[in-house]
Amino acid sequence: MEVLPVGPEALLVDLDGLDAVAAVGAALRDALSRGELPGVVDVVPAARTVLVTAPGAREALPGVRSLLAGVDTTAVPERGAAGTVELDVHYDGEDLELVARDAGCDVDEVIARHTGATLTVAFGGFAPGFAYLAGLPESLQQPRLDTPRPRIPAGSVGVAGEFGGVYPRTSPGGWRLLGRLTADAPTLFDPDRDPPALLQPGTTVRFRDAGRA
Repeated sequence: MEVLPVGPEALLVDLDGLDAVAAVGAALRDALSRGELPGVVDVVPAARTVLVTAPGAREALPGVRSLLAGVDTTAVPERGAAGTVELDVHYDGEDLELVARDAGCDVDEVIARHTGATLTVAFGGFAPGFAYLAGLPESLQQPRLDTPRPRIPAGSVGVAGEFGGVYPRTSPGGWRLLGRLTADAPTLFDPDRDPPALLQPGTTVRFRDAGRA
């Protein structure tokens, strides 16, 4: 773990991987919930880092450093500690056959492997409400498309590299698409909700097969 200043009111914690990010993020969020880090406003995990911000309260940062010194980065939080979300999917994505071919199986087996996986929100990014989901079966960890699509519909479910994800809004994108959320799926990002993003770091996510209608 390396703790770096980001200006006078933030710290960037540089780590070895997703498990360490999960451990540090959970420890910081737990401390915040207990009121132990007054002045800290946000804890933002990424693939290999955690950003801690304390705007207007630089005096909070020594306390953050002290807490970090005692964090066991091998203590991965228990799955589901931040709640569980189940999402129904129509598996009719444009890249389903491609994913099956590269996985060395048929489409039904791709669906079985995707719905059989217990995924965890590692971090958010790219767009408001977009969550990077860790825990994909190795056969579904496939590269992005060589040429991104200019328009991916909101609710599209895809895979890219080691992550799964769901597009919360219509946008460009290069992930391989497996399907789309059903019409009654919960809103992934609502600025009037607290918190706005449905899928928060540490949340467990399960996908369910709603058919290919």
